[in-house]
Amino acid sequence: MYRKQAKIQPCHCVYLTRLVEIFGVLYRLLFPRICDILEEKIDSESRCMIMWLLFAILSSVFAALTSILAKVGIDGVNSNLATAIRTAVVLVMAWGMVFLTNAQSGITQIGRKSWIFLILSGLATGASWLCYYKALQMGEASKVVPIDKLSVVITLLLAFVFLHEKFTVKSAVGCVLIAVGTLVMVL
Repeated sequence: MYRKQAKIQPCHCVYLTRLVEIFGVLYRLLFPRICDILEEKIDSESRCMIMWLLFAILSSVFAALTSILAKVGIDGVNSNLATAIRTAVVLVMAWGMVFLTNAQSGITQIGRKSWIFLILSGLATGASWLCYYKALQMGEASKVVPIDKLSVVITLLLAFVFLHEKFTVKSAVGCVLIAVGTLVMVL
């Protein structure tokens, strides 16, 4: 099954710009290369390559912060209540970005299949968060987080089976290393 590579849309650059502004980073001084990307001084293909990598790195940084902040914040709080509070904050932030980037008009163009899979994804996210917060409340963050990140291995396997993405020797070695690394950290 052939899948197209996602292209960076102009709103993604606006999204990143707003995100950087929200967190108050002096990106001009700290990240001049990112500024070139945002100001479109480099070609479109290079911008696309750098942007997905940048979003992935930011995602991992925010995920790490999430774990630490959640572990501190969940102390003495019911894990389901903590998940609900976190979800409300995410909901406000996500819709805020939709309106900030003027993407709300796209909701009418979402097809039935996309709606079904987005809803299923939301249910899976909710289940993941509920389990994660309960585990985080009961266990040490340094053990819960690596186990949670086994989702990388599971995702690679599911992408191979259901999305027919390539699973190379390099992917297999990476999966084994992640699994072994998780065991080393947890045991």
